[in-house]
Amino acid sequence: MYDVITVGSATVDAFINTGSRLFQKTYKKYVKVPFGSKILISDLKFDIGGGGTNTAVAFSRMGLKTAWIGSIGLGTNSKRVLNLLKKEKVDISFAQQGNGRTGFSVILDAIGHDRTILTFKGNNDNLEFKKIPLKEIKTKWFYFSAMLNQSLETQKKLASFAKKNNISIAYNPSSYLVKKGVKYIKDILDNTDLLILNKEEAGYLVGKKPVDIMLKRLFELGINLVVITDGKNKVYAYEGSHIHAIKPHKVKILETTGAGDAFASGFLAGIIKKGDIEFALKVGLANSESVITHYGAKNKLLRWSGL
Repeated sequence: MYDVITVGSATVDAFINTGSRLFQKTYKKYVKVPFGSKILISDLKFDIGGGGTNTAVAFSRMGLKTAWIGSIGLGTNSKRVLNLLKKEKVDISFAQQGNGRTGFSVILDAIGHDRTILTFKGNNDNLEFKKIPLKEIKTKWFYFSAMLNQSLETQKKLASFAKKNNISIAYNPSSYLVKKGVKYIKDILDNTDLLILNKEEAGYLVGKKPVDIMLKRLFELGINLVVITDGKNKVYAYEGSHIHAIKPHKVKILETTGAGDAFASGFLAGIIKKGDIEFALKVGLANSESVITHYGAKNKLLRWSGL
């Protein structure tokens, strides 16, 4: 029996640091990009990313028995992904390998330690439901990160499977899904127990309103526990009777890739371990604040003993 199985993407990430020579601030808070120029790179780092593998590693480090379901290619980058997951003690027996290419992202530095990400989805879009050995799926939780195309349809079918087999679902959709509205991901939302998203994404689903109203509107969709993050502002959680909140600490941000995955996985780990929302908020916050002070989405994910 697994504690959690993540269903989501895997990528090889290239972090490109130009020392802010690529994105340059101008007057009136505009940003310009030099055109037709050769720009020197200050540093280049490679890491394994993707919502599915980021969260799988996070759960495993927190002592939860974890597996990953996702789709990758057959080349060198796929080996990087699988070797990293095996090293982190994540079960990869449900991974699907096809003739396409493993996902790849280029993360470009920007002003204020924010970033611009260029993403090639590759086989991340090709997860096939029929290839998942359902008889071997024994878990307490599914964690769904954002997926598209055939992989999204597979998640919808897994959501139905989860409901029939008393498996809880945590869902962390991204902006390109929620912009399409509730109906587009209704098959998943109808079976979701824990929904985690940021303030902008919440606004796309239920309209831009004060956070307390959005929490209640999302809860009314039939979701047992709703969490809304808001960058450096407070994080909110609502379970139908009380709005819980926690304020992030002031930390020196180096790079924000993977912060959302770190918070979401930390929060769910806290719920699984202790079933306490206030405690889970602290775990999620500690995990995300550790990640944003270093390069890479996984490098400083916390272990349970380090919390």
